[in-house]
Amino acid sequence: MLGFDEMVTSAVNKVIPSVVNISEFKLMKDAYLHVHPVSGVGSGFIIDKEGYILTNAHVVLGSSEINVSLEDGRMFPGIIKGIDTLMDLAVIKIEANNLPVPEMAKDNNFKIGQMAIAIGSPLGLVGGPTVTAGVISALNRSIQTEITFMENLIQTDAAINPGNSGGPLVNSSGLVIGVNSAIIPFAQGIGFAIPIQPAMWIAKQLREHGEIVRPWISINAVDVNPKLVSYYNLPTEKGVVVTNVFSGGEAEKSGLEIADIIISLDDSKINNVRDMIKMMNKHSVGDKVSLGLFRGHGKVQIEIVLEKAPTPKLAPPAQPGQQPT
Repeated sequence: MLGFDEMVTSAVNKVIPSVVNISEFKLMKDAYLHVHPVSGVGSGFIIDKEGYILTNAHVVLGSSEINVSLEDGRMFPGIIKGIDTLMDLAVIKIEANNLPVPEMAKDNNFKIGQMAIAIGSPLGLVGGPTVTAGVISALNRSIQTEITFMENLIQTDAAINPGNSGGPLVNSSGLVIGVNSAIIPFAQGIGFAIPIQPAMWIAKQLREHGEIVRPWISINAVDVNPKLVSYYNLPTEKGVVVTNVFSGGEAEKSGLEIADIIISLDDSKINNVRDMIKMMNKHSVGDKVSLGLFRGHGKVQIEIVLEKAPTPKLAPPAQPGQQPT
Protein backbone atom coordinates (compact mmCIF):
# COMPACT_ATOMS: atom_id res chain seq x y z
CA MET A 1 0.00 0.00 0.00
CA LEU A 2 1.34 3.43 -0.97
CA GLY A 3 2.15 5.91 1.78
CA PHE A 4 0.61 9.37 1.83
CA ASP A 5 3.58 11.00 0.08
CA GLU A 6 3.73 8.42 -2.68
CA MET A 7 -0.02 8.53 -3.20
CA VAL A 8 -0.09 12.32 -3.60
CA THR A 9 2.99 12.52 -5.83
CA SER A 10 1.77 9.67 -8.03
CA ALA A 11 -1.64 11.31 -8.51
CA VAL A 12 -0.15 14.75 -9.13
CA ASN A 13 2.37 13.50 -11.69
CA LYS A 14 -0.48 12.08 -13.79
CA VAL A 15 -2.25 15.43 -14.01
CA ILE A 16 0.37 18.20 -13.81
CA PRO A 17 1.31 18.14 -17.54
CA SER A 18 -2.26 19.17 -18.40
CA VAL A 19 -2.50 22.09 -15.93
CA VAL A 20 -2.12 25.57 -17.43
CA ASN A 21 -1.65 29.12 -16.26
CA ILE A 22 -4.07 31.72 -17.65
CA SER A 23 -3.12 35.38 -17.66
CA GLU A 24 -5.55 37.96 -18.93
CA PHE A 25 -6.28 41.66 -19.24
CA LYS A 26 -9.58 43.28 -18.41
CA LEU A 27 -10.41 46.85 -19.38
CA MET A 28 -11.64 48.66 -16.26
CA LYS A 29 -12.93 52.20 -15.76
CA ASP A 30 -11.71 54.31 -12.86
CA ALA A 31 -13.67 56.95 -10.96
CA TYR A 32 -12.99 59.43 -13.77
CA LEU A 33 -14.22 56.99 -16.44
CA HIS A 34 -10.70 56.49 -17.78
CA VAL A 35 -10.13 52.98 -19.14
CA HIS A 36 -7.12 51.02 -17.86
CA PRO A 37 -5.93 47.46 -18.58
CA VAL A 38 -5.89 45.36 -15.41
CA SER A 39 -4.07 42.04 -15.38
CA GLY A 40 -5.18 38.88 -13.61
CA VAL A 41 -4.21 35.24 -13.35
CA GLY A 42 -5.95 31.93 -12.96
CA SER A 43 -5.61 28.25 -13.78
CA GLY A 44 -7.17 25.73 -16.10
CA PHE A 45 -6.57 22.27 -17.52
CA ILE A 46 -6.57 20.69 -20.95
CA ILE A 47 -9.66 18.62 -21.80
CA ASP A 48 -8.86 17.86 -25.45
CA LYS A 49 -5.51 17.22 -27.15
CA GLU A 50 -6.42 19.76 -29.86
CA GLY A 51 -6.17 22.70 -27.47
CA TYR A 52 -9.46 23.02 -25.57
CA ILE A 53 -9.05 24.16 -21.96
CA LEU A 54 -11.57 24.23 -19.12
CA THR A 55 -11.42 26.99 -16.51
CA ASN A 56 -13.70 29.17 -14.37
CA ALA A 57 -15.92 31.79 -15.99
CA HIS A 58 -14.81 34.46 -13.51
CA VAL A 59 -11.18 33.94 -14.57
CA VAL A 60 -11.81 35.11 -18.14
CA LEU A 61 -15.13 36.99 -18.06
CA GLY A 62 -14.68 40.43 -19.63
CA SER A 63 -11.11 39.75 -20.74
CA SER A 64 -9.73 41.55 -23.77
CA GLU A 65 -6.55 39.48 -24.01
CA ILE A 66 -5.83 35.93 -22.82
CA ASN A 67 -2.50 34.11 -22.72
CA VAL A 68 -2.13 30.46 -21.80
CA SER A 69 1.16 29.04 -20.47
CA LEU A 70 1.63 25.27 -20.59
CA GLU A 71 3.55 23.26 -18.04
CA ASP A 72 6.34 22.72 -20.60
CA GLY A 73 6.91 26.48 -20.87
CA ARG A 74 5.15 27.17 -24.18
CA MET A 75 2.74 30.12 -24.34
CA PHE A 76 -0.24 30.61 -26.65
CA PRO A 77 -2.93 33.27 -27.09
CA GLY A 78 -6.33 31.97 -26.02
CA ILE A 79 -9.80 32.58 -27.42
CA ILE A 80 -13.00 32.16 -25.41
CA LYS A 81 -15.19 29.52 -27.07
CA GLY A 82 -18.02 29.70 -24.56
CA ILE A 83 -18.86 30.76 -21.05
CA ASP A 84 -21.42 29.70 -18.44
CA THR A 85 -21.71 32.15 -15.55
CA LEU A 86 -24.35 30.04 -13.77
CA MET A 87 -21.88 27.22 -13.03
CA ASP A 88 -18.78 29.44 -13.29
CA LEU A 89 -17.24 27.53 -16.20
CA ALA A 90 -15.60 28.60 -19.45
CA VAL A 91 -13.86 26.90 -22.36
CA ILE A 92 -10.93 28.57 -24.10
CA LYS A 93 -9.03 27.38 -27.18
CA ILE A 94 -5.36 27.59 -28.09
CA GLU A 95 -3.81 26.67 -31.43
CA ALA A 96 -1.87 23.58 -30.37
CA ASN A 97 -2.24 19.83 -30.75
CA ASN A 98 -1.11 16.52 -29.24
CA LEU A 99 -1.54 18.04 -25.79
CA PRO A 100 -1.68 15.90 -22.61
CA VAL A 101 -5.21 15.25 -21.31
CA PRO A 102 -5.84 13.92 -17.78
CA GLU A 103 -8.20 11.04 -17.11
CA MET A 104 -11.62 12.17 -15.88
CA ALA A 105 -13.73 10.36 -13.28
CA LYS A 106 -16.57 8.61 -15.09
CA ASP A 107 -19.19 9.38 -12.44
CA ASN A 108 -19.76 11.51 -9.36
CA ASN A 109 -19.66 8.61 -6.91
CA PHE A 110 -17.54 10.48 -4.38
CA LYS A 111 -17.37 9.92 -0.64
CA ILE A 112 -16.91 12.32 2.25
CA GLY A 113 -13.45 11.81 3.69
CA GLN A 114 -11.74 10.63 0.50
CA MET A 115 -8.55 12.38 -0.56
CA ALA A 116 -8.84 15.57 -2.62
CA ILE A 117 -5.83 17.21 -4.27
CA ALA A 118 -6.17 20.71 -5.72
CA ILE A 119 -3.73 21.63 -8.48
CA GLY A 120 -3.27 25.07 -10.00
CA SER A 121 -0.80 27.32 -11.75
CA PRO A 122 -1.49 30.71 -10.15
CA LEU A 123 1.64 32.58 -11.18
CA GLY A 124 3.19 30.49 -13.94
CA LEU A 125 6.39 30.29 -11.90
CA VAL A 126 9.37 28.10 -12.74
CA GLY A 127 8.99 24.75 -10.99
CA GLY A 128 5.49 24.00 -12.21
CA PRO A 129 1.99 24.15 -10.72
CA THR A 130 1.14 24.33 -7.01
CA VAL A 131 -0.46 21.49 -5.09
CA THR A 132 -2.57 21.37 -1.93
CA ALA A 133 -4.08 18.24 -0.41
CA GLY A 134 -6.99 17.52 1.89
CA VAL A 135 -10.21 15.56 1.88
CA ILE A 136 -13.72 15.93 0.56
CA SER A 137 -15.45 17.67 3.47
CA ALA A 138 -19.02 17.60 2.16
CA LEU A 139 -21.03 16.88 -0.97
CA ASN A 140 -24.00 18.46 -2.73
CA ARG A 141 -23.27 21.91 -1.34
CA SER A 142 -25.21 24.91 -2.66
CA ILE A 143 -23.75 28.41 -2.47
CA GLN A 144 -24.99 31.87 -3.33
CA THR A 145 -22.47 34.36 -4.73
CA GLU A 146 -22.78 37.93 -5.96
CA ILE A 147 -23.34 36.74 -9.54
CA THR A 148 -24.79 33.24 -9.39
CA PHE A 149 -26.29 30.38 -7.39
CA MET A 150 -24.38 27.11 -7.67
CA GLU A 151 -25.62 23.66 -6.71
CA ASN A 152 -24.26 20.14 -6.07
CA LEU A 153 -20.72 21.30 -5.34
CA ILE A 154 -17.87 19.36 -3.76
CA GLN A 155 -16.60 20.99 -0.57
CA THR A 156 -12.97 20.37 0.37
CA ASP A 157 -10.45 21.57 2.93
CA ALA A 158 -7.70 21.50 0.30
CA ALA A 159 -6.70 25.16 -0.06
CA ILE A 160 -8.07 26.76 -3.23
CA ASN A 161 -6.62 30.24 -3.58
CA PRO A 162 -7.85 32.72 -6.22
CA GLY A 163 -4.95 31.99 -8.58
CA ASN A 164 -5.71 28.26 -8.39
CA SER A 165 -9.27 28.84 -9.53
CA GLY A 166 -10.08 26.80 -12.63
CA GLY A 167 -7.55 24.05 -11.94
CA PRO A 168 -8.43 20.39 -11.44
CA LEU A 169 -9.44 18.67 -8.20
CA VAL A 170 -7.97 15.18 -8.25
CA ASN A 171 -8.48 11.97 -6.26
CA SER A 172 -5.78 9.62 -4.96
CA SER A 173 -5.77 7.69 -8.25
CA GLY A 174 -5.02 10.79 -10.31
CA LEU A 175 -8.53 11.05 -11.75
CA VAL A 176 -9.95 14.55 -12.14
CA ILE A 177 -13.07 14.73 -9.99
CA GLY A 178 -13.84 18.45 -10.15
CA VAL A 179 -13.00 21.98 -11.28
CA ASN A 180 -11.74 24.18 -8.45
CA SER A 181 -13.52 27.48 -7.90
CA ALA A 182 -12.41 30.32 -5.62
CA ILE A 183 -15.48 32.41 -6.45
CA ILE A 184 -16.09 32.87 -2.69
CA PRO A 185 -12.89 34.59 -1.50
CA PHE A 186 -14.06 34.95 2.12
CA ALA A 187 -14.54 31.19 2.59
CA GLN A 188 -11.45 30.68 4.76
CA GLY A 189 -10.34 27.05 4.93
CA ILE A 190 -13.18 25.94 2.69
CA GLY A 191 -12.87 25.29 -1.02
CA PHE A 192 -15.46 24.31 -3.58
CA ALA A 193 -15.28 22.44 -6.86
CA ILE A 194 -17.76 21.72 -9.64
CA PRO A 195 -18.07 17.92 -10.14
CA ILE A 196 -16.32 16.85 -13.32
CA GLN A 197 -19.18 15.09 -15.09
CA PRO A 198 -21.64 18.01 -15.20
CA ALA A 199 -18.62 20.23 -15.90
CA MET A 200 -17.66 18.14 -18.94
CA TRP A 201 -21.26 18.21 -20.20
CA ILE A 202 -21.22 21.99 -19.93
CA ALA A 203 -17.83 22.10 -21.66
CA LYS A 204 -19.21 20.04 -24.55
CA GLN A 205 -22.14 22.44 -24.96
CA LEU A 206 -19.84 25.45 -24.86
CA ARG A 207 -17.52 23.93 -27.47
CA GLU A 208 -20.36 23.06 -29.82
CA HIS A 209 -22.75 25.98 -29.30
CA GLY A 210 -20.82 28.67 -27.43
CA GLU A 211 -23.42 28.83 -24.66
CA ILE A 212 -25.74 26.84 -22.41
CA VAL A 213 -29.41 27.26 -23.16
CA ARG A 214 -31.34 27.48 -19.88
CA PRO A 215 -34.89 28.61 -19.11
CA TRP A 216 -35.50 31.97 -17.46
CA ILE A 217 -38.30 34.21 -16.24
CA SER A 218 -37.51 37.78 -17.28
CA ILE A 219 -37.56 39.35 -13.81
CA ASN A 220 -35.30 40.31 -10.95
CA ALA A 221 -36.38 38.95 -7.59
CA VAL A 222 -35.32 38.55 -3.95
CA ASP A 223 -36.25 36.13 -1.20
CA VAL A 224 -39.00 37.07 1.22
CA ASN A 225 -37.31 37.73 4.57
CA PRO A 226 -38.48 38.82 8.05
CA LYS A 227 -37.54 42.47 7.46
CA LEU A 228 -39.64 42.65 4.30
CA VAL A 229 -42.52 40.86 6.00
CA SER A 230 -42.46 43.29 8.93
CA TYR A 231 -41.89 46.50 6.96
CA TYR A 232 -44.42 45.87 4.18
CA ASN A 233 -46.84 43.68 6.14
CA LEU A 234 -46.48 40.88 3.59
CA PRO A 235 -49.07 38.08 3.57
CA THR A 236 -46.46 35.28 3.54
CA GLU A 237 -43.13 34.51 5.20
CA LYS A 238 -41.83 32.50 2.23
CA GLY A 239 -41.66 33.17 -1.47
CA VAL A 240 -39.93 35.39 -4.01
CA VAL A 241 -40.63 39.12 -4.34
CA VAL A 242 -40.50 40.51 -7.89
CA THR A 243 -38.31 43.62 -7.89
CA ASN A 244 -38.13 44.26 -11.63
CA VAL A 245 -39.97 43.07 -14.74
CA PHE A 246 -37.99 43.37 -17.96
CA SER A 247 -39.75 45.34 -20.67
CA GLY A 248 -40.92 43.29 -23.63
CA GLY A 249 -40.29 39.93 -21.94
CA GLU A 250 -42.72 37.08 -21.38
CA ALA A 251 -43.08 38.06 -17.72
CA GLU A 252 -44.44 41.47 -18.72
CA LYS A 253 -46.68 39.90 -21.36
CA SER A 254 -48.10 37.48 -18.79
CA GLY A 255 -49.03 40.33 -16.46
CA LEU A 256 -46.42 39.76 -13.77
CA GLU A 257 -45.90 42.95 -11.75
CA ILE A 258 -43.32 44.47 -9.42
CA ALA A 259 -44.09 43.54 -5.77
CA ASP A 260 -45.85 40.30 -6.77
CA ILE A 261 -44.76 37.46 -4.47
CA ILE A 262 -44.28 34.13 -6.26
CA ILE A 263 -45.15 31.21 -3.98
CA SER A 264 -45.48 28.29 -6.41
CA LEU A 265 -44.41 27.08 -9.84
CA ASP A 266 -46.83 24.52 -11.23
CA ASP A 267 -47.49 22.22 -8.26
CA SER A 268 -44.28 22.95 -6.36
CA LYS A 269 -43.95 25.46 -3.53
CA ILE A 270 -41.43 28.27 -4.01
CA ASN A 271 -39.80 29.29 -0.72
CA ASN A 272 -36.91 31.27 -2.21
CA VAL A 273 -35.00 32.09 -5.37
CA ARG A 274 -33.10 28.80 -5.13
CA ASP A 275 -36.35 26.85 -5.31
CA MET A 276 -37.44 28.82 -8.35
CA ILE A 277 -34.16 28.20 -10.19
CA LYS A 278 -34.32 24.47 -9.41
CA MET A 279 -37.87 24.22 -10.72
CA MET A 280 -37.14 26.25 -13.87
CA ASN A 281 -34.14 24.05 -14.67
CA LYS A 282 -36.46 21.05 -14.84
CA HIS A 283 -38.13 22.69 -17.83
CA SER A 284 -37.04 23.77 -21.30
CA VAL A 285 -37.10 27.13 -23.03
CA GLY A 286 -40.57 27.62 -24.49
CA ASP A 287 -42.38 25.60 -21.83
CA LYS A 288 -45.47 27.21 -20.30
CA VAL A 289 -45.65 27.09 -16.51
CA SER A 290 -48.18 28.26 -13.95
CA LEU A 291 -47.12 30.71 -11.25
CA GLY A 292 -49.04 31.08 -8.01
CA LEU A 293 -48.53 34.43 -6.33
CA PHE A 294 -49.74 37.01 -3.88
CA ARG A 295 -50.70 40.37 -5.33
CA GLY A 296 -51.34 42.53 -2.33
CA HIS A 297 -53.14 40.15 0.03
CA GLY A 298 -55.01 38.31 -2.70
CA LYS A 299 -53.89 35.19 -4.53
CA VAL A 300 -53.44 35.20 -8.32
CA GLN A 301 -52.58 32.45 -10.80
CA ILE A 302 -50.89 33.31 -14.09
CA GLU A 303 -49.32 31.33 -16.93
CA ILE A 304 -45.96 32.31 -18.35
CA VAL A 305 -43.68 31.05 -21.11
CA LEU A 306 -40.10 30.36 -20.05
CA GLU A 307 -37.56 32.34 -22.07
CA LYS A 308 -33.91 31.68 -22.90
CA ALA A 309 -31.65 33.00 -20.17
CA PRO A 310 -29.47 35.88 -21.41
CA THR A 311 -25.85 35.22 -22.28
CA PRO A 312 -23.23 37.63 -20.90
CA LYS A 313 -21.53 39.84 -23.46
CA LEU A 314 -17.82 39.17 -23.81
CA ALA A 315 -15.06 41.54 -24.84
CA PRO A 316 -13.47 40.26 -28.07
CA PRO A 317 -10.02 38.76 -27.46
CA ALA A 318 -7.09 40.75 -28.75
CA GLN A 319 -5.10 39.44 -31.70
CA PRO A 320 -1.69 37.91 -30.93
CA GLY A 321 0.72 40.68 -30.04
CA GLN A 322 -2.01 43.33 -29.84
CA GLN A 323 -2.23 45.41 -26.67
CA PRO A 324 -5.61 46.28 -25.11
CA THR A 325 -6.89 49.73 -26.08
